[in-house]
Amino acid sequence: MILGIESSCDESALAVFDSAGGLLVDLVYSQIQTHQKYGGIVPDLASREHLEAFVPLLNQLKTQVDLEALSSVAVTTGPGLASCLALGLALGRSLSLALDLPLVGVNHLRGHVFSPFLPLHAEAPDRFDQEFQKLLPHLGLIVSGGNTVLFEITTDHDVVILGETVDDAAGEALDKGAKLLGMPYPGGPLIEKAAKGGRPDRFDFPRGMVQSSEVKFSFSGLKTSLRYRLEKLSDEQLDADLSDLCASYQQAVVDALSLKTKSVLKRGRYKSLGLSGGVANNRTLRHAFLETAKKANLPLLIAEKHQTGDNAGMIAFAAFCDPAGTVPNENGLSIQPSWKLVS
Repeated sequence: MILGIESSCDESALAVFDSAGGLLVDLVYSQIQTHQKYGGIVPDLASREHLEAFVPLLNQLKTQVDLEALSSVAVTTGPGLASCLALGLALGRSLSLALDLPLVGVNHLRGHVFSPFLPLHAEAPDRFDQEFQKLLPHLGLIVSGGNTVLFEITTDHDVVILGETVDDAAGEALDKGAKLLGMPYPGGPLIEKAAKGGRPDRFDFPRGMVQSSEVKFSFSGLKTSLRYRLEKLSDEQLDADLSDLCASYQQAVVDALSLKTKSVLKRGRYKSLGLSGGVANNRTLRHAFLETAKKANLPLLIAEKHQTGDNAGMIAFAAFCDPAGTVPNENGLSIQPSWKLVS
């Protein structure tokens, strides 16, 4: 039984994963309402919220799980906001000492890497290792507000980065596009809502890097293109064209992600395709990946909705799936705000 702790940004989260029973507890406190008025995350406010949230979360956890039954503690130590990560690590160290449990640090992105496999474990905990192996090598995409990473899990369980964004992440592009359109933070889901019923081919937005043979993503040009287009529209035109604008802008993001993923799939050696991170909830993106997986005759694993955002369940699960990717406390565990998926 592994206790997971997550505090990399604006969610305070605790979870307990049991190798035999799956996720026993999965608690998340979101700070969205605190940061909405500022149009984005304010680090000082985020760390203060973590400080206030973890005690009631821990008290709630204690009503559902006997802490004495835990075998280890896994805490996110990067990447993320330094002040927020420090509070999670402090809690992890305190519980490790109080309960005499081993403590390990987990890369937040590796949590996203393994999150699509949680339902597989839930279906057959006793056969998980064998079923997991059948899906390797695995091609996965992490797509969130801060990261866009295409990666592979090899048959030896190594995580290999194939490509990343060279500038803005996909989720950041959606949020910034929404801000240009006058929508509040977080704007990605609002763009999706406004795009419903709109024409995705009405406006021509760039698909960054899709013509390049390099496995890279780029979204800064898309955001700039939207800004220049908006400068030419009157308020009346914007109101009339909002649905089409959002649909076209969203489609440009989805196309950039799916087309580059398809180009890598053509190598023909993967046995499964995965999608994780907050933007994985976008229906248009999910549909595109479903079609891609279907044409490639591959199973598609998408992280469940409550595991796509920042959560502690995926941190505990990553510690279980990927012990070689964790950092033991005795190795000088510390926060790493800029920790890469593969260091």
